[in-house]
Amino acid sequence: MKKIILALAFSGIILAGCGAGNAAKDSDSTKENSVKITAVGSTALQPLVDAAQESYTQNHPNVQISVQGGGSGTGLSQVENGSVEIGNSDVFAEEKEGVDASKLVDHKVAVVGFVPVVNKDVGVKNITKQQLIDIFTGKLKNWKELDGKDEAIQVINRASGSGTRASFEKWGLDGKESIQSQEQDSSGTVKKIVAQTPGAISYLALSYVDDSLQALQLDGVTANAKSITTNEWPIWSYEHMYTKGEPEKALADFLKYMTSDEVQSGPVKELGYLPITSMKVERAADGTIK
Repeated sequence: MKKIILALAFSGIILAGCGAGNAAKDSDSTKENSVKITAVGSTALQPLVDAAQESYTQNHPNVQISVQGGGSGTGLSQVENGSVEIGNSDVFAEEKEGVDASKLVDHKVAVVGFVPVVNKDVGVKNITKQQLIDIFTGKLKNWKELDGKDEAIQVINRASGSGTRASFEKWGLDGKESIQSQEQDSSGTVKKIVAQTPGAISYLALSYVDDSLQALQLDGVTANAKSITTNEWPIWSYEHMYTKGEPEKALADFLKYMTSDEVQSGPVKELGYLPITSMKVERAADGTIK
């Protein structure tokens, strides 16, 4: 009897050892198959990529995705030199000076509208596009000139490498350059400053706008999904995720996930972006509308 018990106990030890060995092998296998993806660039696109990577990595535990800001220019230059796997951008690579677009592959994942926003106390809700240009080029200096509060206009700008700034100046200011003023790298910081600074005006992606700010109408047109899809509201751009060459394996799979119905009907709409498929017009890198 004792011999049988000892034999069974010894067998149990062997089986347990095998189980531990298999678990160790599985753990080693996961480590060997682990993938790290870094996406850097547009802060306007950052909330969407962040939301998508959370759901993606839940189903792909071997994939780690880091999402960082820094501006479209930073994203494009870093993906071009191979520092990161994805460069997030609000502008076409062809529009960015110093970037060799021929080395990059464009993956459009959404459309974003940009809107001028002001501190809620300025007393202005609707201006003309020419007045917007006059504000940002320094011709208009006080809100009373626009039937608002007797208060100096405080322009808050984005940094020169910002894709949001490039899109706003191209489509909102008809290519005019903004006056020199306070500059901020982050959309979140801009939102906070405008909400807290008397007389402040800036511009943000629609995904950042809430009740703490007053979004301005232009010539009576409100920035929303309907006006953007028809180009009635012209201040919009594609959200691009650039790779250096054609992506493969996990990287390709994640980019495919970004355009899946799960993301396009979920986070894209929930966060204030527009699905690519909702657009009634198509805009080329040179600005041509089809």
